Amino acid sequence: MKALGIIFSNIHNETIDELTRKRTSASIPFGGRYRLIDFALSNLVNAGVDNVGILAQKNYQSLMDHLGSGKDWDLSRRNGGLVIFPPFGNYKIDTLYTSRLEALISIKGFIENQKEELVVLMDCNSANIIDFNEIFDFHLNKGADITILYRHGKCEKDLEKNMNFILNEEGRITKANLKSKIGTITNSCINMFILNRRLLQGLLEEAISQGMESFHRDLIFNNIKSLKIYGYEHKGVYLHVNSMENYFKYNMALLNRETKEALFGNKNHRVYTKVRDSAPTRYGFHAKVENSFIADGCEIEGTVINSILFRGVKIGRGTIVKNSILMQDTITGDNVKLNYVITDKNVTIRNRNHLSGCEKIPYYLGKNTMV
Repeated sequence: MKALGIIFSNIHNETIDELTRKRTSASIPFGGRYRLIDFALSNLVNAGVDNVGILAQKNYQSLMDHLGSGKDWDLSRRNGGLVIFPPFGNYKIDTLYTSRLEALISIKGFIENQKEELVVLMDCNSANIIDFNEIFDFHLNKGADITILYRHGKCEKDLEKNMNFILNEEGRITKANLKSKIGTITNSCINMFILNRRLLQGLLEEAISQGMESFHRDLIFNNIKSLKIYGYEHKGVYLHVNSMENYFKYNMALLNRETKEALFGNKNHRVYTKVRDSAPTRYGFHAKVENSFIADGCEIEGTVINSILFRGVKIGRGTIVKNSILMQDTITGDNVKLNYVITDKNVTIRNRNHLSGCEKIPYYLGKNTMV
């Protein structure tokens, strides 16, 4: 089944402000060598989707640098392939779009000119493995107008602002609420939608004519009775990155073998990313590493325990790194002590510095910082 993929790269920037001041949420580094956009693109490509548009509003230079022409995802094509949409003006006034619906309206012409029967709309603030071919089959077999992916279970804080709904025995959504209550058992929307392209075109036309503003309220919630809207439960791994606490927690979860295997262990569902030609990691004579994820190109002279090191990180002599995430090209001097610390790209920590946070509030050093 041919489908068109549309990814929202900026929608959730405000939820994790520290990491999105100079990048989109889609280009947040994750898991030692990936970006969050890698999981969304890989899910689509593994399902045969070869026409993908990415909506970008601001701070998208790092996203463009990471994606390039799309060749690392086999999306560098003459027809279709990867398209990054710059921030078009609001259709009402001369401003940038501020919502998911306004973003879709800004590319309405692009959607109309495509030939695919289905459209996949998805956010880009989670690490997950999803088989969209199964969902396409579900959508067609049910004769659905819209299929919404959801998680069933106790509502955690990270999903309280997501729409939740009640389904009948056939999986059709009969009632919805725009917010969830923490602690209750819910079917929480994870902001991935499959719908017919011509239906989407009609909904966007209606939204323009009636001045609608909200995708969830005006296009989904208000059409539950008039459209066949079904829910599809996602039971696999879903690491929702919407706060610094969750960012730290879910990166650390990759040190657990089961979580790592669930995300990266399926040979038929690979996660693709930008290829960077780096030398293998070099371990010094006194280096010590325990239960850590070390990317290529690192140089380790000290001790690393329960930590994640991205590409090109350098650990000085006598330095001890515990329970920390050091992003690309971070350099530590000698005799440094780090515990519950997150460093962004190109951070330099000079000799004999001691920095410490906690599991709930890790100590964060922004991009290009020197301390």
